[in-house]
Amino acid sequence: MVESQQGGRPRLLVLATSACAYPGADNVGQIHGEYPTNTYVVRVPAPVLFPESFYLDCFEKGIDGIIVMSCGHECPYEGAYDRLAARIAETHRLMKERGLDTRRLRLCAVCTVCTKPFLKEVQQMCDLVAEPASAA
Repeated sequence: MVESQQGGRPRLLVLATSACAYPGADNVGQIHGEYPTNTYVVRVPAPVLFPESFYLDCFEKGIDGIIVMSCGHECPYEGAYDRLAARIAETHRLMKERGLDTRRLRLCAVCTVCTKPFLKEVQQMCDLVAEPASAA
């Protein structure tokens, strides 16, 4: 694996919604599923609460890839998923302006029992950030 911007292994951040994705991540642990130890899973009520600057700050501070795992259109907060998708799109625009690879920020839907999709998303992001020169 290549070194991250700060040196060492690339670091991945997963923002997992309390209602769907975090129980899915917990289920991965219950079945003793394995994913890279450089992955930090953070339970959040709704990722739409994070402004664009949060993601950009994460990249500046050495996070190499961010996966926003939400409930998709099944979100318990009306309209939150559409606002989140718009926020991620705006963040992608800002990333392009800064020369950052937009593939390093991903939005996906993961349900409470979606262990395989959770593992697949994490592995895909790990593989992406391990590429020698991820370009925009």
